[in-house]
Amino acid sequence: MKTRMRPGAVFLSVFGWLFLTFIYVPILLIVVFSFNANPVNMMIWEGFTLDWYRTIFGFPTTLNEQTLYVESTAQLYSAVLNSLTVAFLTTLVSTIFGTAVALAVARFRFRLKGFYRALMFMPMIMPDIILGIALLIFFVSFGFSLGLQTIVIGHTTFLCSYVFVVVSARLADMDESLEEASADLGADGWTTFRRITLPMIAPGVIGGAMLAFIISMDDLVITYFISGVDSTTLPVHIYGMLRRGIKPEINAIATIMLLASFVIASIGLYLRARKR
Repeated sequence: MKTRMRPGAVFLSVFGWLFLTFIYVPILLIVVFSFNANPVNMMIWEGFTLDWYRTIFGFPTTLNEQTLYVESTAQLYSAVLNSLTVAFLTTLVSTIFGTAVALAVARFRFRLKGFYRALMFMPMIMPDIILGIALLIFFVSFGFSLGLQTIVIGHTTFLCSYVFVVVSARLADMDESLEEASADLGADGWTTFRRITLPMIAPGVIGGAMLAFIISMDDLVITYFISGVDSTTLPVHIYGMLRRGIKPEINAIATIMLLASFVIASIGLYLRARKR
């Protein structure tokens, strides 16, 4: 006998599909129009082409100079290199500091521990534009020259919080009796950390590092305030291109960034979900 769905279940099912459509259709449109051959109006489909991707990677295309939008491939590569440099340095520093703070909060008792934990969440909930302005005032007040170094410092200030949250969740699921057993067998603190704690929390540390890398690569608002003239990152470079209109070339760059972010996020979530 066929079972009829209740109205509430039907409503939830429809709502779920509409919600997913609302989220993913705009992303799908970016991917589709990145193959649009129309060089002027991306909303009018004129046929399939890979010329926009060939342009990004410096391969010969059938496009003329009037239809190209990237000022030069060298500028695009420079922006990509700056983004990768900032992301790698920021990920390294924020992972070390975020993990150290998570271990300190989880394993030690000290006054105002709850308040300190709440402070670690503040950069995550603070609006990016507020944080960007605050960092700009800080750097200018203390005489910092705006450039890659200020971007790395600025990204580290809030990415430590993301690493802290991910590693703290991993530590919460960890069996502390293993560390106690290691200490009972005569191992010192460093040996216990190296042989027991670090292998157990490694998936969380790697997942937090990958999350920090993705956020650093995609950040626009904070980077826009604290980047110098010769330190344009890829998101800021794309934002500058958008001021002249949206063309398939930008969609192709966005699609490549989307694919890279998806791969890195998938690896991070997989490692974070691993129990061992």
